[in-house]
Amino acid sequence: MKLGIHAYAWCSEWNNDQLDLIDRAQKLGMDFIELPLMVLDKFDSGAVGNRLKTLGFSACTSTVLLDDTDITSESPDIRVKGVEFLKRCVKATSEIGATNFSGVIYSKHIRQLDGRPTEREYTWSADCLREVADYADGLGVIVGLEPVNRYETFLVNTCEQALMLKEMIGRDNIKIHLDTYHMNIEEKSFYDATLAAGKDLMHYHLCENDRGIPGTGLVDWDNIFKALSEINYTGYAALESFVDCTDNMNTWVWRQLAKDGDTLVSQGTEFIRGMMKKYGL
Repeated sequence: MKLGIHAYAWCSEWNNDQLDLIDRAQKLGMDFIELPLMVLDKFDSGAVGNRLKTLGFSACTSTVLLDDTDITSESPDIRVKGVEFLKRCVKATSEIGATNFSGVIYSKHIRQLDGRPTEREYTWSADCLREVADYADGLGVIVGLEPVNRYETFLVNTCEQALMLKEMIGRDNIKIHLDTYHMNIEEKSFYDATLAAGKDLMHYHLCENDRGIPGTGLVDWDNIFKALSEINYTGYAALESFVDCTDNMNTWVWRQLAKDGDTLVSQGTEFIRGMMKKYGL
């Protein structure tokens, strides 16, 4: 299993001023860094790719959809913009030499409906993501669906729903990205959900129930790592916590979750590597 860190452990927005975070992640013993693509206009894929290549370091990317890129919008124009945005994210991922792109890419992040979603929202999402997946396949990029909690999306809250949407899309390079913070709210069992993802699991966010330092809260880490061991998981897994509020997505960081980003990374990494050793990962 490859252990990494999300850049938002240190910053609230990615731009070239943050390039040194790639060096910091490597020096802290990470296997990769997860880079946010929320503000694509400030993401310099050339500069990022050069830094990664110079260091011999790895990265993956993630994003969320917002108002003007919602592929479950009733507006066909907005759905087209959403597909175009996701294709640009895939292109940026490929340009930095990465192969994994994921996130809340199936519907707008933070959107309320008057009732439960219907087949049309799932169909709109699947149709748009099928086009994105075909584009990504040509660039050798895997696309991951990340279930998040009911307060952040109406469409995909559980691994079971992500697998259903994957089947509707019908493309082999559509995979599953699980996140323990959201699983703590929505799943009945960390173990069962992880096993259900199985061979389709491509990324795992290792978050405590309060998004603080892993191992200091309520998440059932033993059953998570037991399941990861049983499926022989060798993919990406990242610590994800947010150091501050940001204006490009909701993070809800109303208090200090760790002394600082380095403390979160060092203590969280120590705990996670201990669990990896315990379960042979």
